[in-house]
Amino acid sequence: MSALELRNISKHFGAIRALNNVSLTIEPGEVVGLMGDNGAGKSTMVKVIAGNFAPSSGDIFINGSKVHFHKPLDAQKAGIEVVYQDLAICNNLSAASNVFLGREPVRRLGPIQIVDYGAMRTRAGELFARLKSETRPRDVVRRMSGGQRQAVAIARSLLTDARIILMDEPTAAISVRQVAEVLNLIRQLSEHGIAVVLISHRMPDVFEVADKVAVLRRGELVASKPASKSSPEEITGLITGAIEAA
Repeated sequence: MSALELRNISKHFGAIRALNNVSLTIEPGEVVGLMGDNGAGKSTMVKVIAGNFAPSSGDIFINGSKVHFHKPLDAQKAGIEVVYQDLAICNNLSAASNVFLGREPVRRLGPIQIVDYGAMRTRAGELFARLKSETRPRDVVRRMSGGQRQAVAIARSLLTDARIILMDEPTAAISVRQVAEVLNLIRQLSEHGIAVVLISHRMPDVFEVADKVAVLRRGELVASKPASKSSPEEITGLITGAIEAA
């Protein structure tokens, strides 16, 4: 049973067709590289999946069941999380505090409720171990590498038992070593049965980890095929329009 299925999804903004009849299936544990030029519809597609936009037409299925998202919280409850490019983490806080930001566990001390920092550190440590990340719960974010920051953002998404994680340009503007860290995090998610949609302009990174590559052009899905049966040259042609469809 598919983790996520988009069936004939369209999204219009007035006369502008941002997405046109897009159908895509993603299996549990599958890594899908979503590629396309600026304005191709990638961001709109992510926002439809994440519940920011309701589709103008078409249906979304999670584990075979049709769903309707009216807000991002609906998508989160269905097991969908987004790791945005800016990560939305606080540099002055520890890794554990960022993982639990806004969802801090509390314990009672007589009539008073206090934040249970011990429980936060323990649970955060378990999540980092699951990701095989070197990030430590007490580490302050401002001293972390780009790969460690991604680990914090991903661990936060795992708190909600996410089964589908959308990652927006996770390897942009970081070093080669940090790229390797992030790609390893994606592999760990896949090994735990979590589907990953990797939105990226970096062709080598996509072909390094993706099981399937999907290409959007002018709001239409022009390709969705196993990465092993494609090539960077073909994908470039599909993005630019030199190749009509595959």
